[in-house]
Parts: sequence; C-alpha cells; structure tokens
Amino acid sequence: MSTAKSAAQRRTGDSVIPARPPTVQISLEEWEARAPLSDLALKSVAAVQAASEQPPLPLKLHKSSIAHTDASRPSTPSLRHPAKLGSRPPTPLPATTRALTSHALDPKQPIQTPQQFYDWFAQIDRSVTHSQEAHFRAHVAMVAGHLDTAGMLLERIDEVEQGVDGMLEGWRSVEESGRNIKDACERLLQERDELLELTDEIDTRLEYFQELEHATRVLNNPGESLVLQTDFLYMVERIDICIEYLKDHRYYKEAEVYLLRFQQCMTRAMTLIKMFFVASLRALTTDVSKRLSEKDVSATAQMHLLYTRFQTVTPQLAPLLGELERRATAHPEELFALLSECHSAYFSARKSLLVGRLTEEIKGLDPNRTELVELTNAGCTYLKQLCTDEFLLFREFFDSGEEQLYAYLESLCDYLYDDLRPRILHETRLTTLCEVCTVLQALTVLDVTELADESPEELSVSSEHPEPGGLGKLHIGRLLQMVLQDAQTRLFFKAQAVIQTEIRNYIPRQEDLAYPDILIEARKPESQFGMREKEAVSRLFQLPSLDKKETWYPTLQKTVWVLSQLHDYVKPAIFEDIAQEAIGLCRQSLISAGNMLSQRNASAGALDGELFLVRHLLILKEVANTLVVSGKDDQSRAGLDTVTSILNKTTALLPEALFASLGMPRGHESIRDTKHDIDQDLKRACQNVISLCSKPLCEPLREWVDRVRAFNATRSASHHPNQSKPLLTEQSWATQSVAEELHRAFVEACERDLRISITRLKLYLEDIRTVSILLVHVKEAIVDGYMAYRDTVWNMYAGTLKGTVFSEESLKESLSVICDS
Repeated sequence: MSTAKSAAQRRTGDSVIPARPPTVQISLEEWEARAPLSDLALKSVAAVQAASEQPPLPLKLHKSSIAHTDASRPSTPSLRHPAKLGSRPPTPLPATTRALTSHALDPKQPIQTPQQFYDWFAQIDRSVTHSQEAHFRAHVAMVAGHLDTAGMLLERIDEVEQGVDGMLEGWRSVEESGRNIKDACERLLQERDELLELTDEIDTRLEYFQELEHATRVLNNPGESLVLQTDFLYMVERIDICIEYLKDHRYYKEAEVYLLRFQQCMTRAMTLIKMFFVASLRALTTDVSKRLSEKDVSATAQMHLLYTRFQTVTPQLAPLLGELERRATAHPEELFALLSECHSAYFSARKSLLVGRLTEEIKGLDPNRTELVELTNAGCTYLKQLCTDEFLLFREFFDSGEEQLYAYLESLCDYLYDDLRPRILHETRLTTLCEVCTVLQALTVLDVTELADESPEELSVSSEHPEPGGLGKLHIGRLLQMVLQDAQTRLFFKAQAVIQTEIRNYIPRQEDLAYPDILIEARKPESQFGMREKEAVSRLFQLPSLDKKETWYPTLQKTVWVLSQLHDYVKPAIFEDIAQEAIGLCRQSLISAGNMLSQRNASAGALDGELFLVRHLLILKEVANTLVVSGKDDQSRAGLDTVTSILNKTTALLPEALFASLGMPRGHESIRDTKHDIDQDLKRACQNVISLCSKPLCEPLREWVDRVRAFNATRSASHHPNQSKPLLTEQSWATQSVAEELHRAFVEACERDLRISITRLKLYLEDIRTVSILLVHVKEAIVDGYMAYRDTVWNMYAGTLKGTVFSEESLKESLSVICDS
C-alpha cells in the first residue's frame, strides 16, 4: 500500500507541480457565474460523478472468473462481493470444476510439498490483499486522471491567455497605428484649412484695395444725376469701410497711398451730393419765389408753397444729406465744410422766402400801439409757430447743424424783438412786467403740435439747453431767453424801486394805524354782494395762516405782493437778495409803526403797539420761512414752528419744560441775518407783551413789598439799641386793612384788566396755541409777583391773613379760570 500511495503521490506531484498558480483567486460561485456550463456539459459532469461514486471491481475478481460450486456442498463465498471476503482462502474446487474453469491463481502444477503449499498460500494471500485494495487504487487512478485533465485544462488556459495577450498586443498596435494615421490626417486637414483661411484672408484684404478701381470708375461717370443711381450710395458706403480699414492697417504696403486716394474719392462723392442739393434747392427756391410774387396768394397756398413743396423733395434729398452728415461727423476735417455749405445754402434760401411774410405779420400787430402783454403774447405765439414749422422742415432734411439752426431761428425772432425790447425796457407797471414774464414762460412749457407719425417723446418743448447729438427737441426757451431776461431785469429794477418808495419810505396814514378797529372790522361777516379785486399771488404764499391780508400793515402787504410777483420770474440767487432787502425794510417799517401806535394812547396804546408788532412779525417770519431763501419746504407746521423758533431764543422768559410739553426741540441751527433780526425783534415784543399784561396787576403789590422790605432794613440797621423802634404794623401804610385792600384790588384787577388783555391777545393773535404759550408766561409772571406779597404778609398780623391771601395752587387755578373763560 505504501508503494501505491507513493506512486499516487508522485503522479499527483508530477501533475500538480507544473501547474501555474492562478493570478487571481476566485470562488466557485464567481467561476460558475463567469463561465456557465451548457446542458451537455452538465450531463457529462453528472455521469462522471456517478461513475466515481461506484468504482468497478478489479478485473481478477470479475464474476466471469467465479466458478459454480458443487451441488452437494455449499458454495464458497463469491468474489462478487469483495467486502465479505475473510482472511481464509476459499475451499479448493473439485478437479472436475477446476478442469472446467482455469484461474490465474491456480497452481501450475499439483502441490506436493508443504513448501509449495506455503508458496501457493502466500500467493493467494497477496491476491486477496491486492483485491481488498483495488478500489483505493482505482480511486487514486481516477484522481490522477482528473489531475491530468486539470493540468491539461490549465495548459490550454495558458495557451488561450497567451493567445489573448497576443491579440490584445496586436489590437494595441493597430490602435496606435490608427491613432497615428488619424493625427496625421488631422494635421493635413488643419494645414489645408490654414491654407484656405490664409487664402480667404488674402482675398479679403485685397478686396479693400480692389474697391478703389470700382469707385473711380463710378465717379468718372458724367452727369449730375450720378448721385441718384442705385449703386452710388453703396459705393460711398464701401469707400467709407475701406477708409476705416486702411486707417486701422496703416502698416500694409502702400496703405497710405490707397488711403489718400480713397479719401479723395469720398470728398468727390460728398461734393457731388452738395452740388446736387444746392442746385435742387436753388431751382425750388426760384420756383416758389415766383409763385409767391403773384397776386392774391392765399395763406393756405403760401403754406403749401413754403413747406409742402419743400417736403416733396425730402425723399430724394434726405438720404443723400444723411450720408453727408454721417461722413462729416466721422471725418470733420475733410467734409464738415461741405456740410456747412449745405446748411448755409438752406438757411439763405429759407430766409429769402420768409423775411417778407414775417415783416408783414409784425406790422399787422402794430407794435407801437398794441398793449405790451397782448403784443408779447401775439408776437411770440406767431414766432413760436413759425420756428416750430421751420424746425420740423429742417429736421426732414438734416439731423445735425443745431447751432446753425438756432442762429437762423434767432435771426427770424430779431424782427419782433427789435420792437418788443424797447417797450419792455420802458414799462413802469410791475404787474404788466409780471404778465409779460408769465406769457414768455408759458410759451416755453407748452407742447409743440406733434406730427401724426411721431410719439410725444420725439418732439417736445423744453426751456433747458439742448443736448448734443440729434434734433429730437425744439427748445423754445432758448429763442425766448433774451426777451425773458430783459423782462426779468426790468422787473427786478422796478421791484427795487417799489421796495424803496412803498416800503422803506412809506409814510403811514391815520387809517393805517387804526388798530384794533381794523381787526374788529375784519371779523364782521362780509356782505354777499361784496366784490374783491383779483390778486395775482404766487402759490408760495397760499397758506391758511397768511389769510386776511386786508388786516395787514400796508408795508407788509406790499412786501408779500412784490415777493410773490418776483418769485416765479427771477433766478433764485437774485430773488434771495431782493427778498432779504424787502424783509429787512419791512421789519423796520413795522417797528416804526408799532412805536407810533404805542405813543398814540398811553393806557391801551402800549399793549396795542406791542401786539401789533408781534402779529406782523409773526407773519413776516412765516413769510421768510416759506421763501426759497430759507431753503426749507416744510409748511405743514409753519405757524407753530415760527412761534417755537422765536420762543426758543427767549431763554430768559421761557423754561425748558415748555418746549418739552409742546414736543418741539430747541433751535440750534444757524439762520440768515434777516431771520435773526426778526427773531430778536419778536423776542423783545413778546417780552413787552408779557410785561404789559402782568405788570399792572402786580405793580401795587410789588411797591408795597419793596416798602416793607426797605422799612425792615432801616429798622434792622438802626445804631441806637436802647431807643424804641417803631413796629411795621403800626405804620399807616402797613396796617392789616391796607394789606387786605391790596389783595382785593389785585383780585379785581385780575378779573377786569387781565380779561381785557386776554381779549386783545386773542384779537391780535388768532392762533390759539400762540396765545396759550404767551398766557402761560403771563400767569407765571403774575404768580411770581403775587408770591412775594404772600410771603411778606403770611407771618404778619398774627397770621390773620392766611385764610385771605391765595396759595400758589389756588392762584394758578383762579388765573386759569380767568384765562379759559
């Protein structure tokens, strides 16, 4: 058995050792998934498996060698079932049986000696042993066969892998060769494209140079109608393109020479356009002039000849002029002179046709007799329409020449301005000058009649200077600017004269100082049949707080009237200067009128004068706040802000709590000198009003308290201690009855005089909040004066007056009842 095992191991080793170890370890499931077997292969595997499970018996023990046993004896166990064989040899068959079947183990010769028997028995024993190990040897042989088959398969796999590797290497070689061929083809195609592109670029560049020959040939054609040919403008466009190209590529050979020749061709072409335009315009002007010189030509026929006839030639001339304008803009040094000649020829032709008709129209207005406002309105309206028609006609021919156009339109306007300027400079009425300015400004903001095919944005009127680049808008303000400046200048000087004569040097009449009668009369209901003259006041002063101007002092009325006239018609800087002058002079006149009113009546005149001054200074302050001078546009709280800004400066009178209660901050911003002067005067007037309302009530009390304090001071300063000192209550003027009489007189004065003062405050100052602010400080002054009296008598007369005099709270309550009643 060891020999068989070693042989099997050698066979196994011989078949396994040459096998190449797999490069990749895969499982059986992955192998079957990658290389599935067909049905025939599966059947073959199943057959091999079944054969390996039942190995055949050794050939020596085949059933064909088994002899039949004797009928009279039990047969020896058959070798058909080798697993049942024992260690004893089978019983020898009879001679007859041996004769019938010969076996390889049978002795060759009959056994005669024990040694022969032992030899034969050993042979039998070895045969039995060999028979028992037959299935092991068969399995080893089968495994060896399988190993040989596996080795053969591995060899075939190695051969297949080598074949695949060879094929892959060949494929890679083919791929590399194909890529090289592809790259070579692409390089050839790229070189071909570059050559074609180079050829195209050369052809493209040569086209610019070859265009010169075509342009020269076209320009050499005879006749003025050359510019009307269809290929003329195309040729001009090509020349323009060639010029721009050669300017950008001056480094080309002979580029400068060709550039010069192309520019000469462009100049020749534009000159032909200019000559054709001038000739056509001259012929048209001659024909229209001849027709206008005929008799009985209606206005409609004149409009047709002057405008419609010119419009009929625009489809033919406008494209040519557009090309000339575009080239003149691109090449001003060479072609702008030609465009200027076209403009000059056009304006000369139009002016020769319009001057006669324009002169007749101005004469029909009768400039020497017609009212200035009517002359301004009619004349400027006619000029506006004429300039509009001329602008629209010019725009159909040209899209440039704005400065020349406005110079031409201004020359037409000069025919009216020569008659209008002297009338304006000699006008003495301020209202007339304002109306003239109104007319002129209205003409600068009205829309021009639009063409049917144009949008409103394409044609409008503006008083600003035009922007360069096109003729989109007609700026009427530019044409009327000179006359408007003359009117504004005259208006300014006339306003200064009015300010000097009617404000600064105004002498008040008796009825001008009839206050408060003027205010009482204004509060009476007006008659329903009463008619008032219409006033032209600027919207700047149309505020509710500036109503009832008939109650104002005349200088204030005149100031507001002059400023309202000037506000919309002069420049802001000029208006600021004249407004400061007018307000300053008006303030001085109001102060003088207030002093005169205070001196008229010693008792009530002083309060009337101060209230008059406060009323008018508040109005003047509000007027100053609404002007452009202040630079503020907050008018919602103008009246209250005015009083607050004034009282912000009366720090000696008003506590900080007052402004906090009104919700107003203290003013710290810088203001102009004019407004500052008004504030100072208003501050002094408010102080005087507060003093005049409170001083008459507290003056007796103050005098009595001062006398008591002086007596006590004298009594305390006496240098004779042994001398008896008189008592205060023993003095006739310091008795209890006198003190009570002072208190009673104070109460009566509060009921009588304070009510009168409050009534006058409400009469002069119609703003309830302004009156309330002043009354707060009047009450504080009264309380301060009375408290000094109360503190003096509180401990006098054995305290008998404690129940008579007011406490601070009771006095404030009593004064509040008087003020609110």
